[in-house]
Amino acid sequence: MKIVKDNKTFHFSPTQILALGFLLIILVGAFLLSLPFSTSSGTSIGFMNALFHATSAVCVTGLSVVNTARDLSLIGQIITIILVQIGGLGFMTIATMISLISGKRITLKERLIIQEALNHFTLEGVVRLTKNILATTFILEFVGATFLAFRFIPMYGWIKGIYFSLFHSISALCNAGFDLMGNSLMSFHGDIIINFTIMALIILGGLGFSVLRDIFYHRYHFRKWSLHTKLVLLTTVILLAGGFSFFFIMEYSNVLADFSFLDKIIASLFHTVTARTAGFYSTSLEEIREATKFFTIVLMFIGASPASTGGGIKTVTVMVIILTVKSVIEGKDDIEIFRRRIPYSIANRALAIAVISLSFLVFVTIIFSIVEPFPFIDLLFQTASALGTVGLASFDNSKLSSISKLLTIICMYVGRVGPLTLTLALAKRQSSNNNKIKYPEDIIMVG
Repeated sequence: MKIVKDNKTFHFSPTQILALGFLLIILVGAFLLSLPFSTSSGTSIGFMNALFHATSAVCVTGLSVVNTARDLSLIGQIITIILVQIGGLGFMTIATMISLISGKRITLKERLIIQEALNHFTLEGVVRLTKNILATTFILEFVGATFLAFRFIPMYGWIKGIYFSLFHSISALCNAGFDLMGNSLMSFHGDIIINFTIMALIILGGLGFSVLRDIFYHRYHFRKWSLHTKLVLLTTVILLAGGFSFFFIMEYSNVLADFSFLDKIIASLFHTVTARTAGFYSTSLEEIREATKFFTIVLMFIGASPASTGGGIKTVTVMVIILTVKSVIEGKDDIEIFRRRIPYSIANRALAIAVISLSFLVFVTIIFSIVEPFPFIDLLFQTASALGTVGLASFDNSKLSSISKLLTIICMYVGRVGPLTLTLALAKRQSSNNNKIKYPEDIIMVG
């Protein structure tokens, strides 16, 4: 893609197009949500609040300064879930779907953008992969809505029950966390069907489509799974088991005190799953212990897996860093796991993503602590939730100042587009001669 201005040609790289594409969708969504017909009261919620809500929807976060169930009209709710669907799939996936339906040819430039958006290694098969992603998404959302309908239809009737089922199925698979109950799933903390359906959708959406595809085609042959799939599943299991155990033990006699033993297990597992990047909640986050909040921050910072609907620095990123440290401690020259060697170029990228994200987290939290009166742990929680596109909050976001709302919007955008992708999109192109000059090595002391 190129733009000609004043006899100069400006070329946009795939990463820049992705960043600008998400921004354009957010602005369109904010404009629509700011119109009176999007609210239940018939009066505009204001452009800043609309921008906050639209960013949260497109970036599949779930944070909001308005109550989706109470403050938005049916049109506003439908706009929200459409933005969630676009954000979860990625605007290039949606654009590809439209092109395929209309019979338009997918150009090489578009294939490069799709490759970047899906974190695919090669151009080969990107359109076919996009078709598989669309089919998988719609099938999983339909199945999830079917299970939810068993509970929502008896409660709300056929039309409203089906609408609620579809809305929450899309919101869960896209790891968004928007709800139509007004208090997320606190009224359903012991409901087995709703809790486990939502958890299953969150986990499936957070694994990544390449992992789901790998598992499906090699479901009876573990050894044929790619190294990426094995790392994703290993890290996911560790995080779920560790998060469940920590929340269950720390909150057993606190927020879970009045729950039955079975409900305590369900609530602990649900919190662990949703804290990874989804944003639903079934217990009061304002009342959990500070240690639990900090552990939840760690889960939110890590997030879901690459090429998924979730955010965070990603599970594989953390596992690669851990394996790198392990190889250094053991004195090995290679990063090894499952009888495979991971290139140091990937380790360097993982470290860059972690450092950029952590730096951004620290910087924004410091700004929050200057302009907001809330406890520091809650402000750190807010930043991690926005940057990890999680959507959990330990205080009412409508009480944030305009500066803090804008900072949260930026965090959600950076978290969805990706810290490394955004950095590359904004950086100047490197000279082709940069790698031709090699300076002599020297030794320094570290540690």
